[in-house]
Amino acid sequence: MARKRRGLSAEDKALWSRVAASAVPMHPARKPDDLPLPEPTLKPPRPMAPPPSPLPLAELRIGGRTLGGPAIRIDLSPAPPQTVHAQPLRMDHKTHRQMTRGKLAPEARIDLHGMTLNIAQPVLTRFILQARAEGRRLVLVITGKGREGGPDAPLPVRPGALRHNVPHWLHMPPLNQVVLQIRPAHRRHGGEGAYYVYLRR
Repeated sequence: MARKRRGLSAEDKALWSRVAASAVPMHPARKPDDLPLPEPTLKPPRPMAPPPSPLPLAELRIGGRTLGGPAIRIDLSPAPPQTVHAQPLRMDHKTHRQMTRGKLAPEARIDLHGMTLNIAQPVLTRFILQARAEGRRLVLVITGKGREGGPDAPLPVRPGALRHNVPHWLHMPPLNQVVLQIRPAHRRHGGEGAYYVYLRR
């Protein structure tokens, strides 16, 4: 059972009154009303982030109809001639100069025109491996230039997929073990629509 709390007795109240009367204030000249109130500390409002700008719409042409808004260029990979020319020279300098000037005749050629990517890749792989087995050094791979529009056109009208993918395939296994150098062909051998592929011995 909880004990009932008692209040102060008469003696305790008298004792407390004497103690309170003997207390000396720390600031006798100041009244409680004169004390300054603490200034409220307000944090400056956080700046609001500007709303994100809407992304531009890309123009897409399907069957002669234009869909979307203003056209922007969407190209995730550089043009094939740029990627091929950026490769370091791995073959003999004199032979390379003759090849790029069209003075070396390809010993074999393959035309990938009209093939889908799924068909063209295994056909190209067999051709390159067979040419290497036969001891050939310079072969010509014809891809075609692709659709009109040039390398700076938006993705839907960018030049052909074969022209873009063939250099990548030639740098992937198993062809990267047998291919020494890739260069765009001279115009007498197809120009931008074909590649010289120089094979290892």
